[in-house]
Amino acid sequence: MTEEFFANAPDLAADDCLVLGLATCFIKDDGDVHEVQLIEPIPSGSWEAILKGIPTSYQMATAMPLGVALAQDPPLVPREFPADAQFCDEFISRTIATARTYKRRPVAQTHLALGMLYKDFNYSTERK
Repeated sequence: MTEEFFANAPDLAADDCLVLGLATCFIKDDGDVHEVQLIEPIPSGSWEAILKGIPTSYQMATAMPLGVALAQDPPLVPREFPADAQFCDEFISRTIATARTYKRRPVAQTHLALGMLYKDFNYSTERK
């Protein structure tokens, strides 16, 4: 999958950085509300705002190279995340877009080293 992706996104490279987060989301199904843990890419602007302490539904995040995030189809759940976590809708296209935000704003990459896990969020699932 990686080779095909990079042929269609020549501005990106396998070693470009991004942050994936584990978010708590709620899905309404037949009148019942179900909690779901979603894996989704966190754009650089959102990442920097979250680090300033705004409330967020993210429980944890990890930084990784784009080539690792998109190495397989379907993508692998990061080892630090629960095995039953689901990938967000449009995961691949959102991951590509997110990698571009870190490429345009490299300083956002300095807040979390590759392979590291971040858990110090102002976690909240209260309605906004």
